[in-house]
Amino acid sequence: MADALLRVENLCAGYGQVQVLWGADLSVERGSIVCLVGSNGAGKSTLLRAISGLVRPTAGRVCLGNRDLTGATPDEILMTGIAHVPEGRRLFKGMTVRDNLLLGAYLRHEPMVDLERDLDKIYTMFPILGERRNQDATTLSGGEQQMCAIGRGMMARPRLLMIDEMSLGLAPRVVERIAEVLREINRSGLTILLVEQDVLTAFELADHAYVLETGRISVDGAPTALADDPRIRQAYLGM
Repeated sequence: MADALLRVENLCAGYGQVQVLWGADLSVERGSIVCLVGSNGAGKSTLLRAISGLVRPTAGRVCLGNRDLTGATPDEILMTGIAHVPEGRRLFKGMTVRDNLLLGAYLRHEPMVDLERDLDKIYTMFPILGERRNQDATTLSGGEQQMCAIGRGMMARPRLLMIDEMSLGLAPRVVERIAEVLREINRSGLTILLVEQDVLTAFELADHAYVLETGRISVDGAPTALADDPRIRQAYLGM
């Protein structure tokens, strides 16, 4: 892509002796929404974890803009501008919604007034979080927890927001609302990389799509074109 914010080149990674990614290549254009789809076990979450530094690549490169982040620590990668919303939300039990959101800003050394301003923006996007700001975040519904996890990622003021399994276990109307918010924040300039098992939802949101199969990118292109591909329709859309 001509104006790539993120470039993943020939990335290999895994866990111990188990290799999961085998030379994955991916590019995310600045200001776009890109989705990564594939079956369970294809390596989608591992790819995000390798980008955000939670898994150390064994080969290949990860670059944000002109900066090579390969082998950098999660803190360094977050400071450079990549925020990762993990699968399963991973909110902290015993902490309020507000405190969970503030954890997203833990590397921002700014006056509290600036953080409060950003909290207000999150509450405007997700009003239920404002209503429940003093409630234990882990007692929220699944959809509200996902909103909180996305808000926490945004509190880092990232250049790239990566979301792993946005719709997992959520009611369709909740997924619709979260998708609307993602479109809004994307229009404001935030680049998004979305891992999603619900291929239809992903294709509706994304400007560009990648299909990951057994640790390798098998095909990529415009979501409309991929949705018309008989192989994709049969494998992922049940058509």
